[in-house]
Amino acid sequence: MLLTPVGFILFGVFTGLFVTLAMHTDRWLSLPWPLPEGLSWFIAVIFIFVGTGVMAWSALHFLKVKGTPVPFNPPPELVTTGPYRFARNPMLTGVFILLFGIGFAIKSLSLVVFFTPLYILANVSELKAIEEPELVKRFGEAYVAYRQRTPMFIPGMRPRK
Repeated sequence: MLLTPVGFILFGVFTGLFVTLAMHTDRWLSLPWPLPEGLSWFIAVIFIFVGTGVMAWSALHFLKVKGTPVPFNPPPELVTTGPYRFARNPMLTGVFILLFGIGFAIKSLSLVVFFTPLYILANVSELKAIEEPELVKRFGEAYVAYRQRTPMFIPGMRPRK
């Protein structure tokens, strides 16, 4: 439990690094923003609202079973309620949507088209190499069955067999 704040801080720093690098890249390359300001803000508000909502809804379901989204203090049971009925990693889906929203809010072309997709790729790699094998060890066949029927991020997308 003591390491939970450390996990949140490390995740926040990792995520913030991508936003900071994108802002510097935009300035360094003098990348223009292709959308009108009003449209950018409209898209940003929707993405930030949806992303934050999905993250909060996901965290609530972890807290209900006395766990946190931080790997140092995982839930003691497999969570398959709320947004976890539709995707295995809805909290990260919310973070991804939020990052796109931040990109539109700060008018960062590199965050929208390069750094957020790179961030998604890094997270998918970590999930497949570290987190999912750990979940299989911890929850066994229950997690394997859940993984087979539930997409990783996007509801409605069929997991690959």
